[in-house]
Amino acid sequence: MPRKSDIPAAFRKSVVHEPSGRRIVRTVDFQRELANLNHVFTLREANRWIENYQSCFKDISTEEGERRTFFLYNPNSAGSY
Repeated sequence: MPRKSDIPAAFRKSVVHEPSGRRIVRTVDFQRELANLNHVFTLREANRWIENYQSCFKDISTEEGERRTFFLYNPNSAGSY
């Protein structure tokens, strides 16, 4: 049974640290981590959760659609991912 408290943990597991030092999250990776914890989110729902609960991540997607990419643009912000 999925627990709501598992959603932030799935988000943290989906954050990728690039060699340049940048931290990014792809919606498909977040969705996969949620599925591993028995949560069924559409890409749209995953995007909406990131937009609502992760204010320090900014959309840097290069294509249209729900397969989006976000990056951590202010690691010193009050909200931690």
